[in-house]
Amino acid sequence: MKKTLASRVVDSMYNNDPFSQWLGIERVEEGPGLSVLRMSVRPEMSNGLGITHGGITYSLADSALAFASNSHGRKAVSIETSISHIAPVHPGDVLTAVAQEEHLSNKTGIYKVTVKNQDGKAVALFKGTVYRTSKEWEV
Repeated sequence: MKKTLASRVVDSMYNNDPFSQWLGIERVEEGPGLSVLRMSVRPEMSNGLGITHGGITYSLADSALAFASNSHGRKAVSIETSISHIAPVHPGDVLTAVAQEEHLSNKTGIYKVTVKNQDGKAVALFKGTVYRTSKEWEV
């Protein structure tokens, strides 16, 4: 079965992304303007308060943003991101990030990413704006 453009682009990105691999990110779904990722939180991802470092949740959401925003076949890079951590995350939690395209133009895209835990409770809300270059992915 032939892979979609989105899957071929994300294959290329993920296979050359040691940080997302180190996080243990599992690709669940991808399509034009969409990325769903899952990961398990490990003990070494904790901060001094005994909860998961906010950078872990941010990194998961940022990877989902990258995959979703490049899924149309044009190279895109983030130019502004923000996150609200709305519930604590603990080692052993399984997080799922869903990135969805809210706006797409020739030069920019805006994406909303919701990160939920294994109980379906939202733990973080992320928004990202990307710049879409004129360079195409060669996949």
